[in-house]
Amino acid sequence: MSKLLVVFGATGAQGGSLIKYVLEDATLSKKYRLRGVTRNASKPAAVELGARGVEMVEANTNVPSSLTAAVQGAYAVFGVTDFWDSKSPTTEIAQGKAIADAALAAGTTVMIFSSLPSISKMSNGEVTSLPQFDSKAVVEEYIRSLPFPVSMFYLAGWYMQNIWHEMAPQVQIQPDGTAIYPLPWPGSTKLPWIDITDTGKYLAPALHNPQKYNGARLTAASAFYSAQEIVETWTRVSGRTVRLPEPEEYEEFMIGPFQQSVLGGLLEYGYFGPSGEEDVSWTQGQLCPGDQVTTWEEFLVREGPWFVES
Repeated sequence: MSKLLVVFGATGAQGGSLIKYVLEDATLSKKYRLRGVTRNASKPAAVELGARGVEMVEANTNVPSSLTAAVQGAYAVFGVTDFWDSKSPTTEIAQGKAIADAALAAGTTVMIFSSLPSISKMSNGEVTSLPQFDSKAVVEEYIRSLPFPVSMFYLAGWYMQNIWHEMAPQVQIQPDGTAIYPLPWPGSTKLPWIDITDTGKYLAPALHNPQKYNGARLTAASAFYSAQEIVETWTRVSGRTVRLPEPEEYEEFMIGPFQQSVLGGLLEYGYFGPSGEEDVSWTQGQLCPGDQVTTWEEFLVREGPWFVES
């Protein structure tokens, strides 16, 4: 008999990717039946999932009592929170703890949480400008203290999809046609980039064999790309010159709090901390046979054409 996998954020990037993978995998689709949790089960993405056989339920992580029915009977729960929805670490921590508490009360065997490392801890309290990391880390620590038979944590890198995110740097087209991508760090600085629709690939091994990954962090990224590699590849794929700002242009392009926080914290301590590259390599080594992560170039080719004149 199949086991119930409950996926929070079912219509979002991480949850949606996980559901898609399970539905399309010959083994996992038999091992698990799916329940997707969303705040609005009538929106098109939720209706589409329902049509594919996913049981869709409404619940709100800001209302803990609404989570009881959502996780009832769950063998495994994938929990994800969205800092940018409230921009409040206190709210995100409460949401994550509510998911964990509801799952534990329901007798869930496998708890998977979408986490990030605490930059403030890595910096011994010197950097406190990345609350979206710290709040998830607090929830991870809380889950580790709970008596789940199995718990594990999914750590996603810098989304390739951030090129469209309103809180992230946006491409600026100049009068000469050049595109400036105002990443808030030097060209040589490397960060872990991920096509977030690959989420299911990273989590699949743990769904096949949960006990093997008890307590593990699945540190997910396609590669550590330098900012210069990002724009050079974009130039090659798009046919338009894409460059980083010159130092004298920094003030013009990098004045927002998001850019400042990234520049202040991630450059010095690393997105995943000092062992990040080793952790990503280990995680990629766990992937199921045949699964390949999406490179930045493949992402650009898939999502193009770029910079089409209107």
